[in-house]
Amino acid sequence: MTKSCTIALDAMGGDNAPRVVVNGANIARQRHPDVEFLMFGREAEVMPLLERKSKLLESSRLVHTEDVVRGDEKPATAIRSGRASSMRRAIDAIRDDAAAAAVSAGNTGALMGMAKLALKTMPGISRPAIASYFPTMRGETVMLDLGANVQCDARNLVDFAVMGGACARTLLGVPEPSYALLNVGSEETKGHEQLHEAARILRNVPLPGRFEGFVEGDDIPKGTVDVVVTDGFTGNVALKTAEGTAKLVNEYIRRTFRSSLLAGLGYLLARPALGKLRRRIDPRRYNGAMLVGLNGIVVKSHGGTDALGFANAISVAIDMVQHGFIDQIRAEAQRVSESPCEPRAAAL
Repeated sequence: MTKSCTIALDAMGGDNAPRVVVNGANIARQRHPDVEFLMFGREAEVMPLLERKSKLLESSRLVHTEDVVRGDEKPATAIRSGRASSMRRAIDAIRDDAAAAAVSAGNTGALMGMAKLALKTMPGISRPAIASYFPTMRGETVMLDLGANVQCDARNLVDFAVMGGACARTLLGVPEPSYALLNVGSEETKGHEQLHEAARILRNVPLPGRFEGFVEGDDIPKGTVDVVVTDGFTGNVALKTAEGTAKLVNEYIRRTFRSSLLAGLGYLLARPALGKLRRRIDPRRYNGAMLVGLNGIVVKSHGGTDALGFANAISVAIDMVQHGFIDQIRAEAQRVSESPCEPRAAAL
Protein backbone atom coordinates (compact mmCIF):
# COMPACT_ATOMS: atom_id res chain seq x y z
CA MET A 1 0.00 0.00 0.00
CA THR A 2 1.32 3.41 -0.99
CA LYS A 3 1.66 5.97 1.77
CA SER A 4 -0.52 9.05 1.30
CA CYS A 5 1.16 11.92 -0.53
CA THR A 6 0.29 14.71 -2.94
CA ILE A 7 1.72 14.91 -6.46
CA ALA A 8 1.60 18.22 -8.35
CA LEU A 9 0.80 17.92 -12.06
CA ASP A 10 1.41 20.41 -14.86
CA ALA A 11 -1.91 19.71 -16.57
CA MET A 12 -1.04 21.84 -19.62
CA GLY A 13 2.41 20.35 -20.37
CA GLY A 14 2.89 18.02 -23.34
CA ASP A 15 1.73 17.56 -26.91
CA ASN A 16 -1.71 16.24 -25.97
CA ALA A 17 -2.40 18.03 -22.71
CA PRO A 18 -4.58 18.19 -20.72
CA ARG A 19 -6.27 15.00 -21.95
CA VAL A 20 -3.21 12.77 -21.54
CA VAL A 21 -2.41 14.26 -18.12
CA VAL A 22 -5.91 13.65 -16.74
CA ASN A 23 -6.17 10.14 -18.21
CA GLY A 24 -2.69 9.31 -16.98
CA ALA A 25 -3.53 10.55 -13.49
CA ASN A 26 -6.59 8.31 -13.52
CA ILE A 27 -4.45 5.24 -14.31
CA ALA A 28 -1.99 6.24 -11.57
CA ARG A 29 -4.88 6.67 -9.12
CA GLN A 30 -5.88 3.06 -9.67
CA ARG A 31 -2.32 1.92 -8.99
CA HIS A 32 -1.85 4.21 -5.97
CA PRO A 33 -5.29 4.81 -4.40
CA ASP A 34 -3.87 6.76 -1.44
CA VAL A 35 -2.18 9.40 -3.60
CA GLU A 36 -3.80 12.79 -4.20
CA PHE A 37 -3.21 15.14 -7.11
CA LEU A 38 -2.80 18.90 -7.20
CA MET A 39 -3.33 19.96 -10.82
CA PHE A 40 -2.45 23.29 -12.37
CA GLY A 41 -4.04 24.32 -15.65
CA ARG A 42 -6.84 26.09 -17.46
CA GLU A 43 -10.04 25.25 -15.64
CA ALA A 44 -12.20 25.44 -18.78
CA GLU A 45 -10.10 22.72 -20.41
CA VAL A 46 -9.20 20.51 -17.44
CA MET A 47 -12.38 20.43 -15.35
CA PRO A 48 -14.64 18.85 -18.03
CA LEU A 49 -12.14 16.00 -18.29
CA LEU A 50 -12.00 15.56 -14.53
CA GLU A 51 -15.78 15.54 -14.21
CA ARG A 52 -15.91 12.47 -16.43
CA LYS A 53 -13.81 10.57 -13.85
CA SER A 54 -15.60 10.92 -10.54
CA LYS A 55 -13.09 8.99 -8.43
CA LEU A 56 -10.17 10.98 -9.80
CA LEU A 57 -12.10 14.20 -9.17
CA GLU A 58 -12.53 13.18 -5.53
CA SER A 59 -8.78 12.75 -5.06
CA SER A 60 -7.74 15.86 -7.04
CA ARG A 61 -7.72 19.61 -6.63
CA LEU A 62 -7.49 21.89 -9.64
CA VAL A 63 -5.86 25.33 -9.44
CA HIS A 64 -6.66 27.57 -12.40
CA THR A 65 -3.60 28.92 -14.21
CA GLU A 66 -4.08 30.72 -17.50
CA ASP A 67 -0.43 30.86 -18.55
CA VAL A 68 1.18 27.90 -20.34
CA VAL A 69 4.83 27.28 -21.28
CA ARG A 70 4.97 26.42 -24.98
CA GLY A 71 6.99 23.44 -26.14
CA ASP A 72 9.15 25.58 -28.45
CA GLU A 73 9.61 28.45 -26.00
CA LYS A 74 13.18 29.35 -25.09
CA PRO A 75 13.97 28.39 -21.48
CA ALA A 76 15.22 31.87 -20.58
CA THR A 77 12.00 33.43 -21.86
CA ALA A 78 9.85 30.87 -20.07
CA ILE A 79 11.68 31.45 -16.79
CA ARG A 80 11.21 35.22 -17.00
CA SER A 81 7.60 35.32 -18.15
CA GLY A 82 6.21 32.03 -16.86
CA ARG A 83 6.03 32.62 -13.12
CA ALA A 84 2.27 32.15 -13.20
CA SER A 85 2.35 29.24 -15.64
CA SER A 86 1.03 25.77 -14.87
CA MET A 87 4.58 24.41 -14.96
CA ARG A 88 6.01 26.92 -12.50
CA ARG A 89 3.06 26.64 -10.14
CA ALA A 90 3.49 22.85 -10.01
CA ILE A 91 7.15 23.27 -9.08
CA ASP A 92 6.35 25.98 -6.53
CA ALA A 93 3.96 23.55 -4.84
CA ILE A 94 7.00 21.49 -3.80
CA ARG A 95 8.78 24.55 -2.46
CA ASP A 96 5.67 25.56 -0.49
CA ASP A 97 5.22 22.03 0.96
CA ALA A 98 1.88 21.67 -0.83
CA ALA A 99 3.14 18.65 -2.81
CA ALA A 100 5.82 15.98 -2.40
CA ALA A 101 6.77 15.92 -6.11
CA ALA A 102 5.88 17.44 -9.48
CA VAL A 103 5.42 15.84 -12.90
CA SER A 104 5.36 17.66 -16.23
CA ALA A 105 5.49 16.67 -19.90
CA GLY A 106 6.33 20.23 -20.93
CA ASN A 107 9.44 22.00 -22.22
CA THR A 108 12.50 20.22 -20.74
CA GLY A 109 14.79 23.27 -20.67
CA ALA A 110 12.14 25.43 -19.04
CA LEU A 111 11.33 22.73 -16.50
CA MET A 112 14.98 22.36 -15.45
CA GLY A 113 15.50 26.12 -15.31
CA MET A 114 12.39 26.76 -13.25
CA ALA A 115 13.14 23.86 -10.92
CA LYS A 116 16.69 25.11 -10.28
CA LEU A 117 15.38 28.61 -9.60
CA ALA A 118 12.55 27.57 -7.28
CA LEU A 119 14.07 24.57 -5.49
CA LYS A 120 17.83 25.31 -5.67
CA THR A 121 20.58 22.76 -6.05
CA MET A 122 21.06 20.40 -3.14
CA PRO A 123 24.00 21.12 -0.79
CA GLY A 124 27.03 19.05 -1.76
CA ILE A 125 25.86 18.65 -5.38
CA SER A 126 27.59 20.81 -7.99
CA ARG A 127 24.93 20.56 -10.73
CA PRO A 128 21.57 18.85 -11.15
CA ALA A 129 21.25 16.23 -13.89
CA ILE A 130 18.64 14.35 -15.89
CA ALA A 131 18.49 10.62 -15.20
CA SER A 132 16.43 7.77 -16.60
CA TYR A 133 16.64 4.01 -16.96
CA PHE A 134 17.04 1.74 -19.99
CA PRO A 135 16.00 -1.85 -20.72
CA THR A 136 19.01 -4.18 -20.88
CA MET A 137 19.80 -7.87 -21.19
CA ARG A 138 19.99 -8.09 -17.38
CA GLY A 139 17.02 -5.90 -16.50
CA GLU A 140 17.34 -2.12 -16.31
CA THR A 141 20.24 0.32 -16.08
CA VAL A 142 20.16 3.92 -14.82
CA MET A 143 22.00 6.48 -16.94
CA LEU A 144 22.83 10.14 -16.35
CA ASP A 145 23.33 12.89 -17.39
CA LEU A 146 20.95 12.85 -20.38
CA GLY A 147 21.21 16.46 -21.48
CA ALA A 148 21.29 18.96 -18.63
CA ASN A 149 25.08 19.50 -18.62
CA VAL A 150 26.88 19.48 -21.96
CA GLN A 151 30.32 19.98 -20.40
CA CYS A 152 31.30 18.32 -17.12
CA ASP A 153 34.35 18.15 -14.91
CA ALA A 154 35.39 15.36 -12.55
CA ARG A 155 33.37 16.76 -9.65
CA ASN A 156 30.18 16.76 -11.74
CA LEU A 157 30.73 13.14 -12.78
CA VAL A 158 31.29 12.07 -9.18
CA ASP A 159 28.05 13.80 -8.18
CA PHE A 160 26.22 12.02 -11.02
CA ALA A 161 27.49 8.68 -9.67
CA VAL A 162 26.14 9.55 -6.23
CA MET A 163 22.73 10.47 -7.63
CA GLY A 164 22.64 7.54 -10.05
CA GLY A 165 23.26 5.12 -7.21
CA ALA A 166 20.30 6.57 -5.32
CA CYS A 167 18.16 6.16 -8.45
CA ALA A 168 19.16 2.50 -8.77
CA ARG A 169 18.26 1.78 -5.16
CA THR A 170 15.00 3.76 -5.33
CA LEU A 171 13.62 2.61 -8.69
CA LEU A 172 15.39 -0.66 -9.43
CA GLY A 173 15.60 -2.02 -5.89
CA VAL A 174 19.35 -2.68 -6.08
CA PRO A 175 20.75 -2.20 -2.55
CA GLU A 176 24.41 -1.97 -3.65
CA PRO A 177 24.50 -0.98 -7.32
CA SER A 178 27.50 -1.24 -9.61
CA TYR A 179 28.43 1.89 -11.55
CA ALA A 180 30.93 2.96 -14.18
CA LEU A 181 31.98 5.90 -16.33
CA LEU A 182 31.10 5.83 -20.03
CA ASN A 183 34.30 6.03 -22.08
CA VAL A 184 35.67 5.29 -25.57
CA GLY A 185 37.21 2.10 -24.20
CA SER A 186 37.35 0.09 -20.99
CA GLU A 187 41.14 0.40 -20.75
CA GLU A 188 42.49 2.61 -17.98
CA THR A 189 44.61 4.64 -20.41
CA LYS A 190 41.71 5.75 -22.61
CA GLY A 191 39.62 8.89 -22.24
CA HIS A 192 40.32 12.45 -21.17
CA GLU A 193 41.77 13.70 -17.91
CA GLN A 194 38.41 14.55 -16.33
CA LEU A 195 37.31 10.93 -16.68
CA HIS A 196 40.56 9.69 -15.14
CA GLU A 197 40.22 12.08 -12.21
CA ALA A 198 36.60 11.10 -11.61
CA ALA A 199 37.58 7.41 -11.72
CA ARG A 200 40.35 8.00 -9.17
CA ILE A 201 37.89 9.65 -6.78
CA LEU A 202 35.19 7.02 -7.23
CA ARG A 203 37.67 4.25 -6.40
CA ASN A 204 38.27 5.82 -3.01
CA VAL A 205 34.97 7.30 -1.81
CA PRO A 206 32.82 5.08 0.45
CA LEU A 207 29.68 4.81 -1.69
CA PRO A 208 27.28 1.85 -1.40
CA GLY A 209 28.00 -0.65 -4.15
CA ARG A 210 31.09 -1.00 -6.30
CA PHE A 211 32.81 1.12 -8.93
CA GLU A 212 33.70 -0.90 -12.06
CA GLY A 213 35.86 1.65 -13.88
CA PHE A 214 35.08 2.40 -17.54
CA VAL A 215 32.46 0.93 -19.87
CA GLU A 216 31.78 1.42 -23.58
CA GLY A 217 28.56 2.19 -25.44
CA ASP A 218 27.67 -1.44 -26.07
CA ASP A 219 27.82 -2.11 -22.32
CA ILE A 220 24.65 -0.04 -21.86
CA PRO A 221 22.26 -2.56 -23.52
CA LYS A 222 24.30 -5.45 -22.08
CA GLY A 223 23.51 -4.22 -18.57
CA THR A 224 27.16 -4.53 -17.57
CA VAL A 225 26.58 -2.14 -14.64
CA ASP A 226 23.53 -0.76 -12.83
CA VAL A 227 24.51 2.90 -13.28
CA VAL A 228 26.22 4.48 -16.31
CA VAL A 229 27.71 7.94 -15.67
CA THR A 230 28.50 10.40 -18.46
CA ASP A 231 28.23 14.07 -19.47
CA GLY A 232 24.97 15.46 -20.83
CA PHE A 233 26.17 15.74 -24.43
CA THR A 234 27.20 12.10 -24.71
CA GLY A 235 24.25 10.90 -22.66
CA ASN A 236 21.70 12.69 -24.82
CA VAL A 237 23.25 11.33 -28.02
CA ALA A 238 23.17 7.80 -26.56
CA LEU A 239 19.54 8.24 -25.48
CA LYS A 240 18.35 9.46 -28.89
CA THR A 241 20.36 6.73 -30.64
CA ALA A 242 18.74 4.06 -28.46
CA GLU A 243 15.25 5.46 -29.12
CA GLY A 244 15.91 5.59 -32.86
CA THR A 245 17.30 2.05 -32.91
CA ALA A 246 14.24 0.71 -31.10
CA LYS A 247 11.96 2.35 -33.68
CA LEU A 248 14.12 1.01 -36.51
CA VAL A 249 13.98 -2.57 -35.24
CA ASN A 250 10.23 -2.32 -34.72
CA GLU A 251 9.77 -1.05 -38.28
CA TYR A 252 11.98 -3.81 -39.71
CA ILE A 253 9.92 -6.45 -37.90
CA ARG A 254 6.69 -4.93 -39.19
CA ARG A 255 7.91 -4.83 -42.78
CA THR A 256 9.29 -8.36 -42.60
CA PHE A 257 5.99 -9.88 -41.53
CA ARG A 258 4.15 -7.95 -44.23
CA SER A 259 6.53 -8.97 -47.00
CA SER A 260 4.67 -12.14 -48.05
CA LEU A 261 1.74 -14.40 -47.26
CA LEU A 262 4.06 -16.97 -45.68
CA ALA A 263 5.60 -14.26 -43.49
CA GLY A 264 2.10 -13.21 -42.46
CA LEU A 265 1.30 -16.76 -41.38
CA GLY A 266 4.56 -16.77 -39.42
CA TYR A 267 3.41 -13.63 -37.64
CA LEU A 268 0.23 -15.37 -36.49
CA LEU A 269 2.32 -18.12 -34.94
CA ALA A 270 4.82 -15.71 -33.39
CA ARG A 271 2.24 -13.17 -32.24
CA PRO A 272 2.26 -14.10 -28.51
CA ALA A 273 6.07 -13.94 -28.36
CA LEU A 274 6.13 -10.68 -30.31
CA GLY A 275 3.61 -9.23 -27.87
CA LYS A 276 5.98 -9.97 -25.00
CA LEU A 277 8.84 -8.34 -26.90
CA ARG A 278 6.75 -5.28 -27.67
CA ARG A 279 5.82 -4.86 -24.02
CA ARG A 280 9.42 -5.35 -22.93
CA ILE A 281 10.79 -2.56 -25.13
CA ASP A 282 7.74 -0.29 -24.99
CA PRO A 283 9.15 3.22 -24.36
CA ARG A 284 6.08 4.09 -22.29
CA ARG A 285 7.24 1.57 -19.72
CA TYR A 286 10.42 3.60 -19.15
CA ASN A 287 8.82 7.04 -19.33
CA GLY A 288 9.76 9.47 -16.60
CA ALA A 289 13.16 11.18 -16.53
CA MET A 290 14.24 12.40 -13.10
CA LEU A 291 15.67 15.87 -12.47
CA VAL A 292 18.10 14.86 -9.73
CA GLY A 293 20.24 17.05 -7.48
CA LEU A 294 17.48 19.51 -6.54
CA ASN A 295 15.85 20.13 -3.16
CA GLY A 296 12.71 18.45 -4.39
CA ILE A 297 11.47 15.70 -6.70
CA VAL A 298 10.65 16.71 -10.28
CA VAL A 299 9.94 14.16 -13.03
CA LYS A 300 9.89 14.96 -16.75
CA SER A 301 7.52 12.92 -18.90
CA HIS A 302 8.06 12.62 -22.63
CA GLY A 303 5.99 15.29 -24.34
CA GLY A 304 4.49 12.92 -26.91
CA THR A 305 3.57 10.05 -24.59
CA ASP A 306 0.06 8.73 -24.02
CA ALA A 307 -1.89 8.23 -20.80
CA LEU A 308 -0.10 5.00 -19.89
CA GLY A 309 3.30 6.65 -20.34
CA PHE A 310 2.30 9.63 -18.22
CA ALA A 311 0.97 7.31 -15.52
CA ASN A 312 4.37 5.61 -15.43
CA ALA A 313 6.06 9.00 -14.98
CA ILE A 314 3.77 9.65 -12.01
CA SER A 315 4.72 6.24 -10.59
CA VAL A 316 8.41 7.18 -10.84
CA ALA A 317 7.73 10.32 -8.76
CA ILE A 318 5.77 8.33 -6.18
CA ASP A 319 8.54 5.73 -5.86
CA MET A 320 11.10 8.49 -5.29
CA VAL A 321 8.95 10.00 -2.55
CA GLN A 322 8.17 6.69 -0.84
CA HIS A 323 11.81 5.54 -0.78
CA GLY A 324 13.28 8.76 0.59
CA PHE A 325 15.23 9.63 -2.55
CA ILE A 326 16.21 13.13 -1.41
CA ASP A 327 17.51 11.93 1.96
CA GLN A 328 19.61 9.24 0.27
CA ILE A 329 21.36 11.74 -1.98
CA ARG A 330 21.96 14.16 0.89
CA ALA A 331 23.57 11.47 3.01
CA GLU A 332 25.84 10.23 0.23
CA ALA A 333 26.78 13.72 -0.96
CA GLN A 334 27.86 14.45 2.59
CA ARG A 335 29.91 11.25 2.63
CA VAL A 336 31.70 12.23 -0.60
CA SER A 337 32.36 15.79 0.59
CA GLU A 338 34.08 14.41 3.68
CA SER A 339 36.29 12.10 1.62
CA PRO A 340 39.99 13.10 1.39
CA CYS A 341 39.71 12.76 -2.42
CA GLU A 342 37.16 15.55 -2.68
CA PRO A 343 39.36 18.67 -2.40
CA ARG A 344 41.38 17.67 -5.44
CA ALA A 345 38.18 17.18 -7.48
CA ALA A 346 36.79 20.55 -6.38
CA ALA A 347 40.04 22.25 -7.38
CA LEU A 348 39.36 21.28 -10.99
